[in-house]
Amino acid sequence: MPMQQPLTHLQRHTWEHRFANRAKNMNASEIRDLFALLDNSEIISFAGGFPDANLFALPQFRDGYQKSLQDSPAISLQYCASEGYLPLRRWIADFMRRQGVVCSSDNILITSGAQQAIEFLSRLFLEMGDPLAVSKPSYLGALQIFNAYEPDYRFFDGDGVSMASPGAGKAQPLKLIYANPDFSNPTGETMDVTARRRLIALARANDAPLIEDGAYSSLRYEGDPQPTIMQLDIADSGSIETSLVVYCGSFSKTMTPGIRIGWICAASQLINKLTLLKQSSDLNSSTINQMVMHRVADEMFDASVNTSREVYRQRRDNLIRALEDYMPRNVTWRKPEGGMFVWLTLPEGIDAKTLLAKAITGERVAFVPGRPFHADGSGGNTLRLCFSSCAPELAREGVLRLARLIAAETAESDAMAQAST
Repeated sequence: MPMQQPLTHLQRHTWEHRFANRAKNMNASEIRDLFALLDNSEIISFAGGFPDANLFALPQFRDGYQKSLQDSPAISLQYCASEGYLPLRRWIADFMRRQGVVCSSDNILITSGAQQAIEFLSRLFLEMGDPLAVSKPSYLGALQIFNAYEPDYRFFDGDGVSMASPGAGKAQPLKLIYANPDFSNPTGETMDVTARRRLIALARANDAPLIEDGAYSSLRYEGDPQPTIMQLDIADSGSIETSLVVYCGSFSKTMTPGIRIGWICAASQLINKLTLLKQSSDLNSSTINQMVMHRVADEMFDASVNTSREVYRQRRDNLIRALEDYMPRNVTWRKPEGGMFVWLTLPEGIDAKTLLAKAITGERVAFVPGRPFHADGSGGNTLRLCFSSCAPELAREGVLRLARLIAAETAESDAMAQAST
């Protein structure tokens, strides 16, 4: 029997013409190859937006799986309702009520993380060319989902004020609005009540659903808690059933991301429609994972969040002090009141993507360039630092290295500018 010949270059590249049109917007990150180097223990990373794995409630999760398998094997290893495990939905409804949102389990759909929630909502509401309003910058994971539906992007700033957008002069009303109002990814900014009301007014004026991404809302370290956008809208509209706001929550930043449990809280009519999408996507999120999350959250959610708040607050403060001590004066940032991120603006003329390559190979430090967070391709001189999973002593050293590189790049840029005049 003749040996099988290896595939030729042409034989290996015959799929592109078979893809649907929307697949053309599904591209790998331009910095993926650079991040492949991050397994190197010598590199200090501010890149991944990860919670600290040392804060995961390992004993409680281990016990949760054991008890679920021992007490309810026929339930835990079986399919469950597409809406989700009822005790967990009831727990989430109670959690939402504590956030000022009066609702019931009928208003809750369990998803495989908040990422799936955003994808379902995009699939339900967006068609090619539909006007979609997002903040500038905005959460990269949401933009990657939206891009597949080829929307017409419109923009608003951290104060909820509409900005000049490519489609601003068109008469077509907004189809959907997306906001990450609490300690946003990537900027760490928090919208005040006035900004939240502006977005509600924008949604009402356009009769457009407003997605409130609350992934980081529990991680507040200082300042007064802000009401959820959904709470404000319900106060005006009278009920969750008449609210245009759709709240997306997650346990990924407060308990653990590995179990992949998130949720959508919305009017029951919308939940019913989204349940059909869930059925056509993966039938239901893992039953045993939902059961375990319910056990652990019911036992220790508040204690776990309080521990995370204290650890992350200290790491935020440590990073801010390092920035104040080492960064050149022409680099700016804001101190976030919570969350996991600090957003840096570099001098004009310094491209953060180019800087990243030099930072990894030269200074052994990593971050995320800001341009991918901008749907219009701007923001080349911005970058995101994540402080949640970086030990304090490493964080200070990492900022020192990064500051040294930025100072050198600034001096080189200034020298080139002078030479060209």
